[in-house]
Amino acid sequence: PSSDCVMAEQLCLSDSICNATYRTLENCAQAKTRLLSLDHDSRVRCLNAELDLGNSSLLHCKCHRRMKRQEHCLRIFWTVHSSMTDGYFNLETSPYENPANEEHWKTDYNKLAALVSGKNCSQLAGDATNPCLRATHVCNLSKKCFRLRTDYASICTKGAGSEDVCDRRKCHRGLRNFFEKVPEDFTKRILFCPCQDEFCGERRRKTIVPDCSFQYNTKPNCLWLLDSCLEDHICKSRLADFQQNCQPVDMSPDGCSLHNRAACLQAYMGMIGTPMTPNYVSNSSVEVSLWCTCENSGNQKEKCDQILGMFESNKCL
Repeated sequence: PSSDCVMAEQLCLSDSICNATYRTLENCAQAKTRLLSLDHDSRVRCLNAELDLGNSSLLHCKCHRRMKRQEHCLRIFWTVHSSMTDGYFNLETSPYENPANEEHWKTDYNKLAALVSGKNCSQLAGDATNPCLRATHVCNLSKKCFRLRTDYASICTKGAGSEDVCDRRKCHRGLRNFFEKVPEDFTKRILFCPCQDEFCGERRRKTIVPDCSFQYNTKPNCLWLLDSCLEDHICKSRLADFQQNCQPVDMSPDGCSLHNRAACLQAYMGMIGTPMTPNYVSNSSVEVSLWCTCENSGNQKEKCDQILGMFESNKCL
């Protein structure tokens, strides 16, 4: 049965045979992390160890997006499934539990939205014509939404307008906290608010503070971004989730394999706060992209274009 990987690991470690197999897989995963090339015998040993787990709950375990020991859980998942990354880029399966199986928080969003609607219009200038501004006002009425949004905004704007460089790692952690800990009723409305003019579009584009979280002085190569992502358990997991839930398929009527827009949007939100943080590219459209280029990619140009295309021309998004 499917269980979370932290519990599955505890069960495995209490069994001597499973324990020995798991330790072998840990060594295999560490070798891959250090980019050590495994000889033929070592590769066979690693693959056999994965197969030896058989029906162990470790082989079928998953992680929850909002769990406390998420990084530990994801490390266990990729230890058991390290052979899946042989394709380098196509990660095959998401380590995350199906969103339909996860608990959905009851929120007071509609109640707070009604409070915003009841306020004097002069207090909320532009609120009626700017859904992004309205979504922010509703967030400000929720203690958790306001606190976590203020937290990442203060971290991600440090150094703006001066020679100081922002702490991108802290900024990303603050963004992940916001999107993981605040109910989606709030986060989705802030991130995907519909805009009719550039003022609204600019506010939406700056939701994730692009100067710190998204834009470097010069655009790095997309392959470099991918390398940074695959070295990070959270980013690699979010990318696998995005690939699984936002997989374009030409044969499908709507261009998507799963026909599940909500799961795709949730997977997209999961990429925010990782080395592959996407964002809107302008104030006047809903086009999104990664901040990277495929120039000077040499014989890996096709793979680089594929990475960029996942966001720039993805029909599911």
